[in-house]
Amino acid sequence: MSDLAKHFAKTKLSSMPPPDPVAEETPEFEDDSSSASSMSSTGTVIPTSTQRPATAIHWSEYFAQEIYLEQDRPGNGHAKFHVYVTPPATPKAPLLVLHHGAGSSAMSFALLAKEVKKGMPELGVLAVEARDHGSVVWDAHGNVDNDLGVENLSQDLVDMLHLTQAKLGWSEAPPVVLIGHSLGGAVVTHTANTSLLGPKLLGYAVLDVVEGSAMEALKHMQTYLASRPKAFPSLPAAVEWHIRSRTLRNPQSARASVPSLLLQGSDGRWAWRTELGSTEAYWENWFTGMSKKFLSGKGAKLLILAGTDRLDKELMIGQMQGKFQLQVFPASGHFLHEDQPDKTAEVVIEFVKRNDRSTLVLPPKVSELLAQGKKV
Repeated sequence: MSDLAKHFAKTKLSSMPPPDPVAEETPEFEDDSSSASSMSSTGTVIPTSTQRPATAIHWSEYFAQEIYLEQDRPGNGHAKFHVYVTPPATPKAPLLVLHHGAGSSAMSFALLAKEVKKGMPELGVLAVEARDHGSVVWDAHGNVDNDLGVENLSQDLVDMLHLTQAKLGWSEAPPVVLIGHSLGGAVVTHTANTSLLGPKLLGYAVLDVVEGSAMEALKHMQTYLASRPKAFPSLPAAVEWHIRSRTLRNPQSARASVPSLLLQGSDGRWAWRTELGSTEAYWENWFTGMSKKFLSGKGAKLLILAGTDRLDKELMIGQMQGKFQLQVFPASGHFLHEDQPDKTAEVVIEFVKRNDRSTLVLPPKVSELLAQGKKV
């Protein structure tokens, strides 16, 4: 995440690449303080015509089901959560629970979900969407509740897991590995520091966010958001902008994830679903104390970064003490799971296999050996 701060220091937001023609029109993007990117870095590399994105890719290419989960909260309102799920092959197989970053969506994990299933078919995948990002929560008075405090987002995450369990008729929740990108990393870290999942939590992985660089990047966020387009004339134009600005570096992932970030207005233009600039009141709540919580949470720990410069002092000490597994993808941007889904999947699968207790082979008990007539 420190790429963002460095980018501002070097370029002072001098320019963003102007949009190329899409179809037969020349879109003029408007600037505003909203964004669909979770504090991503930008650049100016413009793809050739052969690299320009094709049409959007449907969710069914990556997940088995799309589910809307209704929840009544007695005295506290109502919720309608949106998730994508591919169930585990067996009741004992682990479930990856994926939480996106601020301004992003569950489809950010589309390619990663497909690669994980390819490499470890028995795994299940549950990609959730936060309130104000595809899910909706209403308070007791019927007003939309967009309180994005990490405590609320953590409880929403656990609620979505339990509601999915009930919806799909699982007798019990499977073993869980939490994976969160950016804001999602703060949410899964907070969840791992509670008893909400109990012994079902095998471990958690955080993708490209640490407290120190996150807090530094926040100083520049409103300026950065103001430099981004307010709306696009079409979905292909939005996909193309994400690639040309280097927000995303994988055209296939952009085709899968970008359409879910936008809503079409009455004028036909596509604007951001989430007004990220209006969430500023929660930014420090998300990341303050995250490093300490990451190191002290229950379960195995994995941190994947796009650069080692993102490590703050507390995490550097923890890494030297062997408290967590660290992987670095220097060729990726902030959305490393979208830029390199195959490589991310390899690391995640290895992490799951190492920490899945159901695959442990325990030595036989003495009583069992005696019953078999063996000497001990």
